[in-house]
This record gives sequence, structure tokens and C-alpha cells, in this order.
Amino acid sequence: MNPECESLCRKLIPASYVDQGRDSRRSRENKIRLLLEKRKLPEDGWDDADIEMLLSELSVMDSNNFPGNCGAGEREGRVVSGIVARRHFRLAHGIGRSGDITAIQPKAAGSSILSVMTNAMALDIIRLAGIKSTKSCFVVPMATGMSLVLCFLTLRQLRPDGKYIIWSRIDQKSCFKAILTAGFKPIVIENKLEGDELRTDVEAIKEKIAELGAGNILCLYTTTSCFAPRTPDRLDEVAKICKTEDIPHVVNNAYGLQMSKCCHLVQEAARVGRVDVFVQSTDKNFMVPVGGSIIAGFDEKLIEKISQTYPGRASASPSIDLFVTFLTLGAKGYKSLLQKRKDVFKHLKEKLSALAEKYDERLLETPHNPISMVMSLEKFDSEADSKLVTELGSMLFTRCVSGARVVPRGVTKEIGDHVFQGFQSHTNSYPCAYLTAAAAIGMTKDDVDLFIKRLDKVLAKVQKSKDGNGGNTQTVETSTPASRETPIKIESDSENE
Repeated sequence: MNPECESLCRKLIPASYVDQGRDSRRSRENKIRLLLEKRKLPEDGWDDADIEMLLSELSVMDSNNFPGNCGAGEREGRVVSGIVARRHFRLAHGIGRSGDITAIQPKAAGSSILSVMTNAMALDIIRLAGIKSTKSCFVVPMATGMSLVLCFLTLRQLRPDGKYIIWSRIDQKSCFKAILTAGFKPIVIENKLEGDELRTDVEAIKEKIAELGAGNILCLYTTTSCFAPRTPDRLDEVAKICKTEDIPHVVNNAYGLQMSKCCHLVQEAARVGRVDVFVQSTDKNFMVPVGGSIIAGFDEKLIEKISQTYPGRASASPSIDLFVTFLTLGAKGYKSLLQKRKDVFKHLKEKLSALAEKYDERLLETPHNPISMVMSLEKFDSEADSKLVTELGSMLFTRCVSGARVVPRGVTKEIGDHVFQGFQSHTNSYPCAYLTAAAAIGMTKDDVDLFIKRLDKVLAKVQKSKDGNGGNTQTVETSTPASRETPIKIESDSENE
């Protein structure tokens, strides 16, 4: 409220009341000033009133919200639904311009400020998470797979002779499809089994480079966050190869920002070798709706070139979601979530290990994976009844247990022209069937306890079925990750937790 309006308010109510309101507003305005001045995550999180006030201030700076605005173009930020307008805080112009997703929009000063500040806070939080030498980043309204495609297509401009992408195998469809969608030939490097863990075969990568020729390779493509028993790639060793052979290095850091070990791997790889760009999901690391990712790197010019490769303007929704979430958490809030995740990981490991022992199974040794763990299912995987493993996965799904993956042996999957043997297990033939569970950011110890309780009951039922005392069964279709295409049998019961 400007001084003239304050003066008029004093004629309506006691001046002391107006002064109190003015001081309160100035306190909130001071927060906004410090945010814009420092361009960093605030140390303490903001309340909703502070955030909504800032969003309202930014919104009125966009031309579609000007009083008496006369739009004569085809893209004027018009929104017919009030619900949709409120959902986006009336920030309807999106971000960027036709030639650059990070460019400033003349018609959308508020949206442009929000975009710049979101990118600045994203850079701050990446450094806070442990990748301290990161130089630049930007939020893109695409999930990780398509963001990787954007990175590959940008590298094509720099390496026109590169037609191969050497990729350390991870059985997640979007990771592989990103190579195909970008129009490159994937060279799949199988993982090495070391104890229970699946680790990067560095020697096989060197051999492929020698065979194909470094100049014909677009990039080496590695992964940090993954489902056990696969572990994060040996980034430092791969980075050294990339530096020696002058080959770009792209890292899929999908949900790695929440893990100090993954962040350390990226930071160390950049220190001792070469890392050109690393990509992370917004929903997995910051608990916002799916639809965004952060493309980051150690060379500002390369990150700028990637942003310029994105054609046209872009949706502001992922940036708005991140902007609000960053301000809500603050640095202290995010650090607290990271620490709680580590505590939950230890709790899950203890509980799952005890449950495995109860059923004469074991928690596999995967010390290099800081988020995911694996329980063997050897006693439930037999030639006599190979469906017991997928049955277990289906029963968990029908009991509202999501995220945990039951991985049977011998699954074949064709993606493009490539046939993956042992799909979902990251290798052609892992020694046993297993169940994975992950302790991701936002999970609580109560979630772990409920998961273990339900898994215990399901294991008991499957064990009973295995022993020939399954009782009445019915055939049902499920869409669980482990048995998407196979009708399975589960016990008919109305149990609800």
C-alpha cells in the first residue's frame, strides 16, 4: 500500500492500526527484497501468506493481468477458466521465448523474474546438496528422459560425427529410449557382478571406445541413482576416460540430489575427469508433481546452448511448483529432509533384514547403493512354480504397496531393436529373484513399518500357497511392475490394513 493510501486509511481507522499493518507488510517485503538480492534459497522456509503475496506481486507484472490490457496477438495469456487461472496464480505466459527457454519475455516480467529466481535457487540447492562446483542450471518442463534427449541433440551440434552413445546398462525404459528418440545407436555395456552388486564394467567401455573410435562416439552415458542390486556407476573412472579420449559425459542423476553419495560421485567425477551435463528429476528430489527436471553442468556456455536448443516457449508450471516448494522448505527444511531420509534408510535396512531372516532369505549386500536395497526371494522361486514370485508382487500391489519391485528371473524385453535378457535386473541373468525397496525423500519410519507389516503378511500367504495350503484362489489381472502381462492367482480375502 502506498503512502497516499495509508494516509486515507488513517481517516477510517485509528492510525496505530494502520501503522501495525504497514509494519507487517514491510516485514514481508523485506523477505522479498533479500530473496531478490541474494538469489539463493532462504535459510528458513516461508509461510503460505509470504509466498502468495510474492506470487501475486509477480502476477500483476504480466501483461495479461494489466488493467485495460488490449491483446492483439495469438498468445496473450488468455485463460477462460477461473479454476485454471487460480491454479497457475494467473501466470499464463509461460517461460522463455521462441528461441530460448531462459530468455526474458517483454510481456511477462513477473513470469520471467520467477523463472530466473527458480533457476538461481535450483543452482543453490544443487550446491547445497554437495555438487559445489556446478556453474549453471535451468529448469525444463520435461521429465528426465526427454531432458536427456535435449542434451543429446545439443551435443550432436558439437559432434556431428558422433552416432554412438555408450551406455552402462540400467533397466529403466526411459533411460534407454532417450537414446533411440534422439536418433543415436546405443552401445549397451553389461554390468559386472561383484558379490551381490552389479557394477560398471570400465574395461568393457574402454574396449568399445577402441573398437568404435572416439570421434564416432557422441558421449558416454552413466547413471547415479538406481534400483539395487545395481549400484551407481563408477563415475570417476568413466570421467577420466572421457577426459583422456575427449568424449562428452552425460550423467542421469534422476533422484541423486537427495543422496550425498551420488552428489559426491558427480562432484568428484568433475574434479578428476570430465562431466559435461547431469540431469535430475524435480518430482523425485523435491516432492512436486511429475513434469520437470533440472539440467545442470560445469560449463555455463554448454548449459546455455542446451537451453537454446529447446524450441519455443515452455510451460511455467514446473518452475512455479519448484519456486513455491523452495520457499516453503528453505535451506534448513531441505537439509532436514535429507537427514531424515538417511535415518529412514537405516530403519528400512534393519526391518527388511530381520524380515528376510524370518523367511530364510537374506538382505543382499549392496553397500554402494545409498537409497535402494534388495531382499532375495530364492525360496519362492522354483522350477515347480515360477509364478510365486510374480504372485507376491501382485499381492503387494493389491494391498496398496507401491514402489517396491518384485523382480523374477528370465524376463525378456524388446525395446527398439535391442532385446534385454533378464529385464528389470540390469543384467542378463542375476543369480536369484528378489524384491527391492527404496528409502526416498519424504518417506517416514511409519511408512517403513506399514510396508514391513504388509510384506510380512504377503510372504506368509505365499509361503502357505507354496506349501500346498493356499485355500481358495481366484485369477485376476494386475498391472504391477513385476507381472504386467501375466494373469496371476492371489488368495481371495477382504483384508484391509
